[in-house]
Amino acid sequence: MPEYIAPVRDMEFVINEIAGLDAVAALPGYEDATGDMVQAILEQAGKLATDVFSPLNPVGDAAGTRVENHVVISPAGYAEAYRQFADNGWQGLAKSPEYEGQGLPFLIHSAVAEMWYASNMAFALCPLLTSGAIEAIEAHATEELRDTYLPRLVSGEWSGTMNLTEPQAGTDLAAIKTRAERDGEHYRIFGQKIYITWGEHELSDNIVHLVLARLPDAPEGVKGISLFLVPKYLVNADGSRGERNDVRVVSVEHKMGIHSSPTCVMSYGDEGGAIGYLVGEEHKGLACMFTMMNNARLEVGMQGVAISERALQRAVAFAKERVQGVARGHSERSAIIHHPDVRRMLMQMRAITEAGRALAYYASAQTDLAERSESAEDRAQYQRRVDLLIPIVKGWCTEMAQEVTYLGVQVHGGMGFIEETGAAQHSRDARILTIYEGTTGIQALDLMGRKILRDRGAAIGDLIAELRAFAGELDPDDDDLGAIARRFAPALEAFAETTEWYLAQAAEDPDLGSAVGVDFMLLAGNVAGAWLLARAALAARRHIDSGSGDPYYLHKIRTAVFFAERILPRAEAQAAMVRAGSASTMAIGADEF
Repeated sequence: MPEYIAPVRDMEFVINEIAGLDAVAALPGYEDATGDMVQAILEQAGKLATDVFSPLNPVGDAAGTRVENHVVISPAGYAEAYRQFADNGWQGLAKSPEYEGQGLPFLIHSAVAEMWYASNMAFALCPLLTSGAIEAIEAHATEELRDTYLPRLVSGEWSGTMNLTEPQAGTDLAAIKTRAERDGEHYRIFGQKIYITWGEHELSDNIVHLVLARLPDAPEGVKGISLFLVPKYLVNADGSRGERNDVRVVSVEHKMGIHSSPTCVMSYGDEGGAIGYLVGEEHKGLACMFTMMNNARLEVGMQGVAISERALQRAVAFAKERVQGVARGHSERSAIIHHPDVRRMLMQMRAITEAGRALAYYASAQTDLAERSESAEDRAQYQRRVDLLIPIVKGWCTEMAQEVTYLGVQVHGGMGFIEETGAAQHSRDARILTIYEGTTGIQALDLMGRKILRDRGAAIGDLIAELRAFAGELDPDDDDLGAIARRFAPALEAFAETTEWYLAQAAEDPDLGSAVGVDFMLLAGNVAGAWLLARAALAARRHIDSGSGDPYYLHKIRTAVFFAERILPRAEAQAAMVRAGSASTMAIGADEF
């Protein structure tokens, strides 16, 4: 049995019943996104993920990467897998037809991307960064740069990266020292960047680096940062690849996980300056980079779902094979899946994974609606929802991936601590998800500040109003769904009351948002996940009431009930933790630790 099989059935259900494919397909330019087309795309992507990417996952984890003569050596099979990925047009699935993309909705891209991340997350980080680079260049670069670089990025012939971090400048981008000097129609870049994912490799014919740097006359702080496109190879006037630019890989990091993804230290300008081209306006590069970063944050949330799915599949397979003890009702030693505690762990993994998938796909569909809805008012409304959801999807899905992959190791028992089972790799790979593209704390700050305080709770108030309307559809006396109704109502009210409390208290306590933000973000994710699983349960009930005997629909209901009974109660505790405020967190002075 393959180590990973794409859960196409659940993906289709969520796309149609929760994310709302019909509404997305009704948008201008998305008319071809029919259910039949989506099914065909998911099936083909699933074959590539299962047959090509997944077998390379343990190979890449064991081999890692290394630098030889300023070239990163990737594991065996990676170049061939990347060429198959690019030749089949997967990089351009949701990109603009103007640059030879297929122009499908971001929702469909998200489902396909889940397969790439689940089958081989380290490998899939390369097209992830390329996708973000495409978004930033298309949104902010000149027509000449777009025409030169986008067709080859969209085709996958070239790949892209994002260069923010420096040894002294992580989250604090104001401390960036990489400099840019004007040189006629282009610029010369000097400096060093660290933690550059897929910063150097030989899988694609060129690498397009997006680099944050300062001009000599730049103002202090983040307002003085500019964004530059710096290719590994310069491009000739006829579009062909030219001479090597002055950019080199210095080393690759030795990491806890994602071993086959080269995390590079990059040096710019050792031999006279790396030639770069301005993207957007001078001193306004951070806004341009955030176009790329917002895309990446949703994608990283999707990675959390994906690694959870893979860990779940591995744990279920092991639990069905591993014989230990005699389960109740059995006369002989039985597979551990028959033991209630193992079943608890598997259900916990399943419920969290399915809630995360629903949340990520829903956010992706809202992104499509925000981009293509006909009226400006509708686009603005959907964009407010997307902006609110981005830190929740990124923060909650990646934090919960830690729990799911931990449980995957636990299901394996002692064998989970042994690398050969694969469970340890899933746990190691998942660790980075809460860190890159902004740590969980950064997501929480974004949520509490820019997404709640800035509009005085308008966007989150709209979400709460929608959840309250939905809660009215649930019947606490329903034989199948009553447990959901009984748990959802108090959790939702705890969420609403805590939101109001925070809005009232934030001005009085400058430490409050930072001190309680992670707890609030997890609270929001748990309530939103329960909402979407409850919607899934209602949709499944409709299929059952229409005469379907497919056990899948009954399983959706039972999974939603488990989440409501065993995960959602955390929301009320998290609400209490938020309302405790910042006092105990800050009670011991920094110099007293």
